[in-house]
Amino acid sequence: MVNPGGAYLGADLYTVDVEVEAGASLLLTTQSATKIYRTPGSYAEQRMSLVLGEGAQLELAPDQLIAYREASYRQNTHITVHPASSLLMAEVITPGWSPDGSSFRYEELRLRNEIHVAGTDGDGTHGTELLALDNLLIRPPLGDVTGMGFMEGFSHLGSLIVVDDRVDQALADELNALTAGRDAYTGVSLTDTVSGTTGLILRSLSNSTEELNHVLGACTALLRERWYGQAPLNLRKY
Repeated sequence: MVNPGGAYLGADLYTVDVEVEAGASLLLTTQSATKIYRTPGSYAEQRMSLVLGEGAQLELAPDQLIAYREASYRQNTHITVHPASSLLMAEVITPGWSPDGSSFRYEELRLRNEIHVAGTDGDGTHGTELLALDNLLIRPPLGDVTGMGFMEGFSHLGSLIVVDDRVDQALADELNALTAGRDAYTGVSLTDTVSGTTGLILRSLSNSTEELNHVLGACTALLRERWYGQAPLNLRKY
């Protein structure tokens, strides 16, 4: 995806609709980091809809989201998967540089991921059931970087969302063990199971974009090889 502007600015609204049809496979990335500049007056917003058909595979691997001084941003992603589809979605949030030398001065980030599993209701009609609602809110002005509540003193956040009928506790434990020894604080949680489909959400805190890219890259490499028979991702952008 190519951003038509150099960055997101106040009152900007971007909408992205992606449909991966039955049996299709898509790797979707951005051409560079998504930058959120100052947003006086109103926040910048991105709304994304992802729909996966039966047997579809989607890997969403954007470059990092960089929020600069006095930036406010909202990102709403609505995902509908088929019980026999597969989703890998990675994201890294990075604070941008500011003129006074501090690096954690954005106003607010709101990121909401709503994941549904498509199915058939008892009356034969098609419907969806909620698998997970992942709602993230970060407000640095409420505290400095050394006392940021759930940020635990870290400035960078990485997330990996995986939805597939092969997700289970053993896989969650394996991914958690894979992240050991890195300069990052990582945890993995499972969702409930809907129509045989389970999801997991991995969160990793660090002070380095590169470190988080290593963590998420190691996890996605394991899944790409085991599930898709593909090599680790190397997008070669820089």
